Amino acid sequence: MSSNSPLLPRVKARGKLAVGALVTTLLGQLLAGTAVAAAPTAPAAPGRITWEPCESPSGQGGFECATVEVPVDWRQPHGATIDLALARHRATDPERRIGSLLINPGGPGGSGVSFAFAAPDAFSPELLARFDIVGFDPRGVGRSNPLKCDADRIDAQEALLYPDSPASFAALREANRALGESCRDLTGPLADHMDTGSVVRDMDAIRAGLGEQRISYYGVSYGTAIGQQYAERYPHRVRAMTLDSNMDHSLGNWAFQKTETTALEEAYGQFADWCARTASCAVHDEDARALFDSLYKRAEAGDLVLPGDPPQTVTPQDLQSFALGRMYDPASWFDFAQTLADLDATAPAAIRPLLGHGEPTPYPFLSVMCQDYDLDVPSYATLARYERALARRAPVTRFSTLGWTVQTGCQNWPAEVTNPQRRLDVDGTPPILLTNSRFDPATPHAWAAGAARQIGREAVFLTYDGVGHGDYWLSPCARDAIDTYLTTLKTPRKNTHCPAVWPTAPTTQRQSPNGDLVNPLPDLVGTGTYR
Repeated sequence: MSSNSPLLPRVKARGKLAVGALVTTLLGQLLAGTAVAAAPTAPAAPGRITWEPCESPSGQGGFECATVEVPVDWRQPHGATIDLALARHRATDPERRIGSLLINPGGPGGSGVSFAFAAPDAFSPELLARFDIVGFDPRGVGRSNPLKCDADRIDAQEALLYPDSPASFAALREANRALGESCRDLTGPLADHMDTGSVVRDMDAIRAGLGEQRISYYGVSYGTAIGQQYAERYPHRVRAMTLDSNMDHSLGNWAFQKTETTALEEAYGQFADWCARTASCAVHDEDARALFDSLYKRAEAGDLVLPGDPPQTVTPQDLQSFALGRMYDPASWFDFAQTLADLDATAPAAIRPLLGHGEPTPYPFLSVMCQDYDLDVPSYATLARYERALARRAPVTRFSTLGWTVQTGCQNWPAEVTNPQRRLDVDGTPPILLTNSRFDPATPHAWAAGAARQIGREAVFLTYDGVGHGDYWLSPCARDAIDTYLTTLKTPRKNTHCPAVWPTAPTTQRQSPNGDLVNPLPDLVGTGTYR
């Protein structure tokens, strides 16, 4: 699992919205519990956000930046506050402007500010013409008071995320608590208020500061959790909402693990089938399923060692995590196949793509997940039973390292689970468009289907029949449906399917299939997260 976020570009100048009037106005709306949608209330009229020009890393587009001040703890609206960083790309056709489109790239830990800076290359000309694209760094992320943890504690935890005995499970629990306490020590009270329910309240403060009675929203991956829970709490403040590659916040521990594992196994199976019919795949003449199984067994025995000074030993988890990351976008499959061939030959060329690591960075991922999900298991015996059952379901890939490390990383986490799993209760929104890849390795198709059922009559569900994560950049068909819906409110037919797009030649991974847009997600949150 990647826990690293890219360094964020520096903003030259930002405006600031005072929180006093805003908090007072929103207090009645926001103090009700996150599990129940708020009663309809009149739109607030707080002070507006003050925007100032700022520069993007590329120098493209006309960008503006600002901050919004929000409480650390929404139950104490007059207590300590933090600043949320925002950036926007103004609509290129002001006369046809619809309003603001709020965006979130997922993670947790992805920068919405950087997402907005990427908008000129990432979104269609029609969306850029009709909307102010507004990105915000959620609390604890990027420029929004980044949550920081002790790098040594992060390393200590990562070495223990795959326990193989009661003793190592106990050591993991101690390491998790020590890591969580270091986050609290280095960050302050915000470390205990990283849950998605708080982010939802923050987003409505942004809506009010923008002067919008209703928002349009595009969220991908973890960004769908923000959107789902916003729609639940503020159904009458939604104009349009697209949820791309969906979370399902209703899942218990076993269902979470089972669906994650099945998703990775099925996605790898699609890769193996593609390789078998693609002569230019580096392992075309082999059974890619059998090859992975062989590599896994060699790694399990400690026999998969790459030459170097010193030699590099590949673990089973290295192999699983590498495969998981390459299922996010099939554009990477030619390189992935070559790396599998290099691994099988224990060639030095496999070292860099498989075992490269960056410097430790701010670490919000577990602080969010461990406050949104109660994944405690009572003992190592339970964990071992899960592992055996998952391997039976996924005989090639065994289990999803993403799902597994969320579970193991949250054992004995010191912060309270303030936003635990529950079914969505959405009522009164306009139609909400949900999209998902049929073979998504991170947010399984089953999660989107479950979220659509929970949302009910308001949900319109579109399936992209290919592999990957982030349909907007994988499928021209899905992107057209999303653009049409956001601009006209016309939804596709329920249960629409978009055809799979398969790689035909090595290409730049970030280029979308029709070649005119750039997928920003790898740069924003990497792979191996709910990006």
